[in-house]
Amino acid sequence: MSGSDNPSEMSEDEERPCPSDLTGGATAKARNCCFNAAVTGGGGGIFNFSPHPDQVLENVLENVLCFLTDRRDRNAASLVSKSWYRAEALTRSEVFIGNCYAVSPTRVTTRFKRVTSVAIKGKPRFADFSLLPPDWGAHFTPWASVLGDSYRGLEKLYLKRMSISDDDLGLLARCFPSFKELVLVCCDGFGTSGLAIVARDCRQIRVLDLIESEVSDDEVDWISYFPENKTCLESLTFDCVECPIDFEALEKLVIRSPSLKRLRLNRFVSITQLYRLMIRAPQLTNLGTGSFGASTVIDEPDPDYASAFAACKSIVCLSGFREIAPEYLPAIYPVCGNLTSLNLSYGANVNTEQFKSVISRCHKLQVLWVFDSVCDEGLEAIAATCKDLREIRVFPVEAREDADAPVSEVGLLAISEGCSKLKSILYFCQRMTNAAVIAMSKNCPELVVFRLCIMGRHLPDHVTNEPMDEGFGAIVKNCKKLTRLAVSGLLTDKAFSYIGQYGKLVRTLSVAFAGNSDLALKYVLEGCPKLQKLEIRDCPFGDLSLRSGVHHYYNMRFLWLSSCRVTLQGCQEIAGQLPRLVVEVISGDEEGSETGEHVNTLYMYRSLDGPRADVPSFVQIL
Repeated sequence: MSGSDNPSEMSEDEERPCPSDLTGGATAKARNCCFNAAVTGGGGGIFNFSPHPDQVLENVLENVLCFLTDRRDRNAASLVSKSWYRAEALTRSEVFIGNCYAVSPTRVTTRFKRVTSVAIKGKPRFADFSLLPPDWGAHFTPWASVLGDSYRGLEKLYLKRMSISDDDLGLLARCFPSFKELVLVCCDGFGTSGLAIVARDCRQIRVLDLIESEVSDDEVDWISYFPENKTCLESLTFDCVECPIDFEALEKLVIRSPSLKRLRLNRFVSITQLYRLMIRAPQLTNLGTGSFGASTVIDEPDPDYASAFAACKSIVCLSGFREIAPEYLPAIYPVCGNLTSLNLSYGANVNTEQFKSVISRCHKLQVLWVFDSVCDEGLEAIAATCKDLREIRVFPVEAREDADAPVSEVGLLAISEGCSKLKSILYFCQRMTNAAVIAMSKNCPELVVFRLCIMGRHLPDHVTNEPMDEGFGAIVKNCKKLTRLAVSGLLTDKAFSYIGQYGKLVRTLSVAFAGNSDLALKYVLEGCPKLQKLEIRDCPFGDLSLRSGVHHYYNMRFLWLSSCRVTLQGCQEIAGQLPRLVVEVISGDEEGSETGEHVNTLYMYRSLDGPRADVPSFVQIL
């Protein structure tokens, strides 16, 4: 949809006029009947009429572009010429909006007429860390009304960090008779009443996934609203829903959903109830276990949980364990050998030995999320067993700067030595060494994502007491495919000079409590041509560093700066130089006034349609 990586910017050449009729008029006719007519005239001569060369070109283009699925390839194709621009718009069925405020809904629906799948992202990622007021914006309502009028054939909707109301969900159910998939990630504003409308009225729904979203309890039994006949459900995820469900209704739903492959339950589903569901649905491939805790029924013997897992021979992804009772862990042994994905990041009370008994059976594992309660010894067990591992995330049980984290450079080094196919890592710890990070850069050269979060501020290499510059420098130098990087620990401007020099493919960079001066950010903004998303907090970067990126801001999806040294005057200068850039100054108080020398938060993004209309009082758009 967009140039570079910003689908919301629609890769549109604004100097080039858009066609007034994207349906094509005569072009549409040529698309549907490319002909070669023979006409006999009165004099007996035969006249051969061929389609106009432009029509032939567009016919060929549309047939070719149908096979072009990657959105970046399509963005590039749309920039070739007017004919390519038109043909690409007419053949696009999927639209991805990386920032809901970067383009208006009307602009999207005017250009793309045949869309069946829409994905929209709203709030910036730092909203997950309470760095953005909850009523900042990103409402889906303006999008819902326009999409409802223009895309009657919409089948799929994916929203992330958006506020969607029950009324919006009702509109989806009314306006899209062929609606099949709804995925809400980190969304809020809706409740069980809205879910009931979707369950009742979207008769062809195949996917209903609620992931890390906030769902209000309206005391509506939404599960029972699904049709009483056979359903089309293939995926049902509600592990984030913090209210009880009618288990009898859920069990009946599972029975009449023979195509169900993914089922992720919330913590109100006990292990005994899980057993009943697994017996009913042995075809499951992706299972979220619910609480995985003891049954509340007293004096009733436990069923053979292991037999239920053994019967589900197709399970390859396992998650849940919301309130895990470790003594039940052996029940999952029968499926461990087939698992490619395991998420234990809710089971904080799984100790090292319990974890080792599970992981030693998971030889095919490719994705693993765990808590640091498994300790370095548990990470060493991963390295010894999971030779095909591609992604690992190690989360902290206690996300505090003064916490005593049980994982360190020992675990990171073990993972790098044992899992050479690794492509993505997120690692929380309290101490680290340059040597361990350098070793990972050499042992795992295929890394695409490297996020190392040393939780204490300005912590050096705990062995040499040197800054962590050389470690992160090795990552950007040796990992040639790196596109996402998060840095932490004691870092000087030298680390950022390495990033600018070697991080030519880096698209997302997250920085906290790092750098000596404006020079650090200048290195990055001038040296990373692919940079799309830049997130910075609590760094000594001011107006000088902000000005150094003027040449690049139009190519980025966003820049976030909080608790830095940028002044209001500096922000105003950027807004004056780049009129198509929306510069939001977010205040730290409810009145919305910036009284200090430095602004509290700066959020900048490109928009094709200017500043948004729903600006709260604590946001000032320059």
